[in-house]
Amino acid sequence: MAVQEKHRFDEQPLARFMAANVEGFTPPLTVEQFRGGQSNPTYRLTDGAGRRYVLRRKPPGKLLPSAHAVDREFRVISALNRTNVPTPRAYALSEDASIVGTPFYIMEYCDGRVLWDPTLPDVPREGRLAIYRAKFEALARLHLVDYAALGLADFGRPGSYVARQISRWGKQYKASETEKIESMDRLFEWLPANLPANDETVLVHGDFRLDNMIFHASEPRVLGIIDWEISTLGDPLAELAYLCMLWRTPRDWNGLLGHDLGELGLPTEAEMVNYYSTLAGRAVPEPALWEFYMAYNLFRVSCIRQGVYARSLDGTASNVRAAESGKLVKPAADLAWSIVANMGGASR
Repeated sequence: MAVQEKHRFDEQPLARFMAANVEGFTPPLTVEQFRGGQSNPTYRLTDGAGRRYVLRRKPPGKLLPSAHAVDREFRVISALNRTNVPTPRAYALSEDASIVGTPFYIMEYCDGRVLWDPTLPDVPREGRLAIYRAKFEALARLHLVDYAALGLADFGRPGSYVARQISRWGKQYKASETEKIESMDRLFEWLPANLPANDETVLVHGDFRLDNMIFHASEPRVLGIIDWEISTLGDPLAELAYLCMLWRTPRDWNGLLGHDLGELGLPTEAEMVNYYSTLAGRAVPEPALWEFYMAYNLFRVSCIRQGVYARSLDGTASNVRAAESGKLVKPAADLAWSIVANMGGASR
């Protein structure tokens, strides 16, 4: 779409920056904005020779502490460019706010498909399983990366990932809270008191889901994983459960619950957990542990949605649908608490 008024900037300083820092760039520069993305405003850049690039920048306005870290995105993408993890090529980072108004980086434009609907209506039935396998294969590749060898040993802290995530997102939730939600208050108490003993550490994306991947135009192959803003060192099971929330969330949240998976040619949650576990060389998680991770991820989603909703109220959210996030904060928290209750944990 055309660039939103609140996200516009003078294109000439950016064109000069690209001429000096992006190999092969040819002026003039044309700038458009992507409709998706609820955090960092994202733009498609086209140069005079028809080459396309992507720019990600911090949003304008007052920001929550540690949020919108485009420098971290650039660092991890640059490192992963040297691995078999599918990532766009990283070109240039600038922390000079005078160029486009906020810090930004430029990366490769992956010309492929973004698959927004997990039922894959535009993919033939017989090709849908391959798409699911491709995204779980990409996750396994990421979790097998030797992050220390890539120079990312200081990209996060090893161990206690879930505890730190609960604290981090909980603080951001409280900073953007707009109403009291009973199930959220209960989760704030229960989750820290029932932390798993799992301390395995891998490089995690932080928001690994179908629409954060660019697929090949015709093949079941991931060309690039995008939106690395909250990547860090973390717990592989926490990230696996986040991807598997698809099977726990209803169709009106763009989930798979309520769909006939067999009729659609889609795998079950258990099938994909087993598939990932085989690829990553990890044991299939015990049921109680797995349910904890599901409740934790739904809590985390509620916190993130609340932040997006709060930014919609003050006008800094980049996604035109950001205000709708507020409607799903309570249902996600309620679903998380129902998982705890089904585990018998509501009395603990």
